[in-house]
Amino acid sequence: MAYWEEQLKLRFAQLAEKDVAPEKAAKDAEIKKIRAKMRETRDRLAVIEEKEKKVEEMAKAKAERAATPKVSKKKRKQAEEQAAESKRQQKKKKKKEKKAKPQ
Repeated sequence: MAYWEEQLKLRFAQLAEKDVAPEKAAKDAEIKKIRAKMRETRDRLAVIEEKEKKVEEMAKAKAERAATPKVSKKKRKQAEEQAAESKRQQKKKKKKEKKAKPQ
């Protein structure tokens, strides 16, 4: 980007030496090409920055996943079974537990 900015300044300086009006200098073909290259470069840099940001976020998420303790398959299966029980089944289970305790 700095390269294209420098080229633009040089071209404006060249046109100023030739006593070209600033309005006509803006319409110069070389200046238009340089500005197009600057836009193109800016867009490319923006895409690169987005990719870098995404990579950072993915790395952060991966680190968070690695930091969380792993649950064994048995515990995971038990948790799924408990979550799968309906309220009625849960009530029945509690009722059985209450009856078993007094004896």
